Amino acid sequence: MLQSSEAFVGNAAKGMADAGLQRALARAKPQFAKKRQAAVDRLPEFEALRDVAVGIKNHAIANLDYYLGVYADAVERSGGVVHWCSTAEDARAAVLKICRAAGAKTVTKGKSMVTEEIGLNDYLEANGIAPVETDLGEYILQLRREPPSHIIGPAFHLNREQWEESFREHHKALSPERVFHERRDILTEARGILRETFLAADVGITGANFLIAETGSSVIVTNEGNGDLTQTLPRVHVVVTSIEKVVPNAEDCLALLRVLARSATGQDMSVYTTFSTGGRRLGDLDGPEEYHVVLLDNGRSGMVGTQFQDMLRCIRCAACMNHCPVYGAVGGHAYGATYPGPMGSVLSPMLQGIEAAHHLPNASTFCGKCESVCPVKIPLPNLMRHWREREFERHLQPVSMRYGLGLWAWFAKRPLLYRMGTRAAAVGLGVLGRKRGFFGKLPLAGGWTAGRDFPAPEGDTFFAKYQNYMRNK
Repeated sequence: MLQSSEAFVGNAAKGMADAGLQRALARAKPQFAKKRQAAVDRLPEFEALRDVAVGIKNHAIANLDYYLGVYADAVERSGGVVHWCSTAEDARAAVLKICRAAGAKTVTKGKSMVTEEIGLNDYLEANGIAPVETDLGEYILQLRREPPSHIIGPAFHLNREQWEESFREHHKALSPERVFHERRDILTEARGILRETFLAADVGITGANFLIAETGSSVIVTNEGNGDLTQTLPRVHVVVTSIEKVVPNAEDCLALLRVLARSATGQDMSVYTTFSTGGRRLGDLDGPEEYHVVLLDNGRSGMVGTQFQDMLRCIRCAACMNHCPVYGAVGGHAYGATYPGPMGSVLSPMLQGIEAAHHLPNASTFCGKCESVCPVKIPLPNLMRHWREREFERHLQPVSMRYGLGLWAWFAKRPLLYRMGTRAAAVGLGVLGRKRGFFGKLPLAGGWTAGRDFPAPEGDTFFAKYQNYMRNK
């Protein structure tokens, strides 16, 4: 569980200076965007589906208490148990209690950002239970003791050499002379190691992409099949998820699934989409004997009815970070939070508090790309702007920034003086920079010129050009 958002500025500088990370970002990030666009182009009704998805999520959130009650009743009718957890501490304690009742020593885990949010792995280890991540990306990160850097491609910041190095370090029982000819060899080795764990585990823990109120089902989407093994082989299946994942019925869930994979990985549908409803019933050939759902609030109910309610629509597709120029420059670890990128810049201040995470809403160019690709049309720039307002109200910015904004506001309230000043500055900078066309260094603009050149102004100011346009119209 990452909690170092207050160090974002330093983390970002390190990320931009990390040559290996920059290679990984340059290689992987464009592929996400290209695949998403190709998937969208294949589905003419995609934009209409986005509107449907918004309507489904808005309706579920507006009636969240009702649908959670319907869901819990359905889970109990199918023989499952719902554990209501207000905080991360409550959720961790609930999982530990279930594991101890099952006599579990080893727990397999499917990919789950909510378990990252509550710091479940460290908690179980501290209490004598060994959690083993079974998603390939999460598994390598567990070996390296690193948090995910992306919510759907958790280890995409690593290169192949780092994977091989970690496997050789931790898989001591295998021949040190073995050769990894291609990426498939890494997958094969992990599969062989994890097979024994799947068979030995007493408890399997998964997350949930959606919860269906009508049937009491949890739904996960994966591309590796590890989620299915995690929830069917152990005697006990525990779903750890959050309250906003509930939707009214299976039809609504299917509509959301149509936009989820396309937005996330560019697939029409994930390789595995699994619906789980309760434990093993009489006549079933497989499945767990016990089925538990640990439902986490952790501040989410407090977002209902506020300007941040729209964030509860998020279906964790990562499209926003896949298209974000800031994320693409600094990587996920720079955010120092469980959830990176634009969605994390809205969610993290709620989870950590604005005092700890006040840098994150500023980690945006406000280009609007995150909102334009979001399958449920969350107005992410506007929500980050709300957090910036709270940051300003609480005097969390550097003094230089506050005084700078105050000076700008003073000029902005005096239009004639503002236009005269900006015109003089533009003309002066244009003359001084005419020879080279840019400035490598500039007083009061060190934050800009430290990473890029400042172009010399050309021509007149926007206001002057606009006035000329209106006069000649």
